[in-house]
Amino acid sequence: MSAAQSPPPDRPRRVRDPELHRRAILDAASRAFAERGYNRATLRDIARRAGVTHGLVLRHFGSKENLFLAAVPGTRSIDELTEDTAEPLPARIAREFVRRLEDPESTDTFVTLVRSAGDDEGAAAELYLAMQERTDETYRRLLGEHALEHRVPFLASLLIGVTFSRYVIRAGALAEMSAERFTDDLTSAVRALLYGDAATDGPSAEADARL
Repeated sequence: MSAAQSPPPDRPRRVRDPELHRRAILDAASRAFAERGYNRATLRDIARRAGVTHGLVLRHFGSKENLFLAAVPGTRSIDELTEDTAEPLPARIAREFVRRLEDPESTDTFVTLVRSAGDDEGAAAELYLAMQERTDETYRRLLGEHALEHRVPFLASLLIGVTFSRYVIRAGALAEMSAERFTDDLTSAVRALLYGDAATDGPSAEADARL
């Protein structure tokens, strides 16, 4: 067989790895939402960043709202609060929150949610309620029905408020605190919200707060 008649070299097979694609889409979505906001980020742009097709994004997540919720670290990591550890729950909540948002490379979409409230209140409200629905069961299991109804909503409002002050407008006392002091003070605020009158500074209250 002559060189002109020789068969073409085998083409490399395309690797099909659904989990790899899913991770690439989530990473691209986190960056797109953080850079452009919820309303201006598009599924086609996210697909382009992830190196996949628009159809594959829809196949994995179904809608932009579902993709946003999947990309929010808080909704993915909330179950980590149930880990068997001697660290009190308020400290775990504060530590994980600060760890995510203090990361200089962070593209945390919780910040995007807070920012988007000014652009589209309706979309922000829908996303907020959907996030709340995803975390309710974990908090119900950790704290009980009464706390879920009467205390957890104030915890959510606290985290939204500190996100706005420290990570969106970056102004005021919260923005000026060191990460260590911010974590300590946030822990105290979370403990007071979740445990009310029992949240004193004494060692017995600290023991009561352990789960």
